[in-house]
Amino acid sequence: MAEVAKSQATSHRKADHISINLEKNVQFPRLTTGLEHYRFVHQAVPELDLAAINTDVTFLGKRLAAPILISSMTGGTSEAREINRTLAAAAQEMGIALGLGSQRAAIENTTLADTYQVRDIAPDILLFANLGAVQLNYGYGVDECQRAVDMVEADALILHLNVLQEAVQPEGDVNFADLLSKIERICSTLPVPVIAKEVGWGLSEDTARRLADAGVAVLDVAGAGGTSWSEVEYHRAPTDFHARVAASFADWGIPTAYSLIYARQAVPDVPLIASGGIRDGIEIAKCIALGASVAGLAGPFLRAAVESLDAVIELADLLRTQLRIAMLCVGAGDIESLAEVPLTLAGQPPQPPLLKSVP
Repeated sequence: MAEVAKSQATSHRKADHISINLEKNVQFPRLTTGLEHYRFVHQAVPELDLAAINTDVTFLGKRLAAPILISSMTGGTSEAREINRTLAAAAQEMGIALGLGSQRAAIENTTLADTYQVRDIAPDILLFANLGAVQLNYGYGVDECQRAVDMVEADALILHLNVLQEAVQPEGDVNFADLLSKIERICSTLPVPVIAKEVGWGLSEDTARRLADAGVAVLDVAGAGGTSWSEVEYHRAPTDFHARVAASFADWGIPTAYSLIYARQAVPDVPLIASGGIRDGIEIAKCIALGASVAGLAGPFLRAAVESLDAVIELADLLRTQLRIAMLCVGAGDIESLAEVPLTLAGQPPQPPLLKSVP
């Protein structure tokens, strides 16, 4: 009975998260992604044909038509099942990656597994399973991680890091002590790559380095500037006290651009996913130029998914088109070239090359 009640509570929380994200303003009130501080230098003669611009990229062994990830959102409810299947069908059509929401609900109650299962309609996509890393301190281990992967036939496992979200939830799991050693065991044992993902407050340079040292294959910086999960929990708060606690952290976190730079400096050889407030293909291009391999979006895809499959496909096509035009205008014919394009700080002209001194 206790397990049933626990599962029902988890599912109810997932349903709350969907409705709040769709119905409330849960963006950071003042903090931004930091991407607006960076600019490309426009190339009026790029010597490229737009039709020949190539956005393909290989990530974790699979070819993507564009470096776009539909970031982890949901699961565990009937509404979430329809959302996941819509997102998966669009990912299959557009050749992009998909991350599933936390599968804890289905680990607790296996009858909910089908709310995450999408391989029947998306056999070829790069697909990520997902569990909260903190659950490794609450009885989860290699077996539960393997079950999450097997449940959805995933190519990799996301272990998400949501310390602030758990801390402001009255029912949150808040024991994050000695977690790295447990993450390291999962990384060394699981037969698929492990992705460590923040959920909207960013990874510091030190955290990125320690996660890489623990064996994490990919880091998703998931910086601040998009959806604030403390704002989501503010709207879920059962009392005024809990609401005030959550509200005080509305602008907490490391902006996405800065977290991406920190992580790239800390672990230059570890693939990075940039997410957190990314809203168009130009920002995807900026993230690639700042060191990301792939960029993830959640909120825009969630809103499109509750509208229709066509809306999700149109959004993915829009993002790829914006990305391709940005690449044309900076003279980058492929993603590898885009990664080498320099960015300038907004309001500052690019620095001219140093002149040789005259003898």
